[in-house]
Amino acid sequence: MGRAFEFRKARKFKRWATMAKTFTRIGREISMAVKDGGPNPDANARLRAAIQNAKAANMPKDNVERAIKKATEKDTAGYKTVLFEGYAPHGIAILVETATDNNNRTVGNIRSYFNKLNGTFGTSGSVIFMFDHVCNFRINKENLGMDLEELELELIDFDVEEIFEDEDGILIYAPFSQFGNIQKYLEENNLEILSSGFEYIPQVTKKLSEEEKADVEKLLEKIEEDDDTQNVYHTMET
Repeated sequence: MGRAFEFRKARKFKRWATMAKTFTRIGREISMAVKDGGPNPDANARLRAAIQNAKAANMPKDNVERAIKKATEKDTAGYKTVLFEGYAPHGIAILVETATDNNNRTVGNIRSYFNKLNGTFGTSGSVIFMFDHVCNFRINKENLGMDLEELELELIDFDVEEIFEDEDGILIYAPFSQFGNIQKYLEENNLEILSSGFEYIPQVTKKLSEEEKADVEKLLEKIEEDDDTQNVYHTMET
């Protein structure tokens, strides 16, 4: 197994431990998708992906419809994705992905967490080069009609980096730029997409002692608790 598999295996989804937080995150994904490409999922690939993620999380249909309707209202402020970068104690790089409708509030909050917990709030570009931006798809492994090697050959033109199976389906990892191409291929070939998204995978991780890990975890947990935080990525070996 490769780097994406190890990242997926080790990553902790503490922030999404409750349904309410999961639904909030997906609701913002839907809002940004609608603002970006309109409310019709047939004509908006990003919205189709967000609705698939909502189904995978068992988000009620009414919640999805409300999120779409709210995002179409002209007087509704839109969310936008903003990345923040910095260092935790012991030289661990941190990349924070937020969805915010008030950048001043969000940047003030994220900066304060770094400052209060012995981190360093960085400038744009200070750590992002340490991560690879990738897309991922989870597809239904039932009735696939081929094995993983055959699927990998089918997707070779899309620069797929890893394909592996877990208890919930088959995961596909590829460069960020190939998201639309892979989504189109899977849909045209009737391969059911259970969920999809984007991640930043660290190129290299750093091993810390248990005490050092605890220092870093304090900062990570504080950032993850913020309402505007969507995802947090870091270079600490877990």
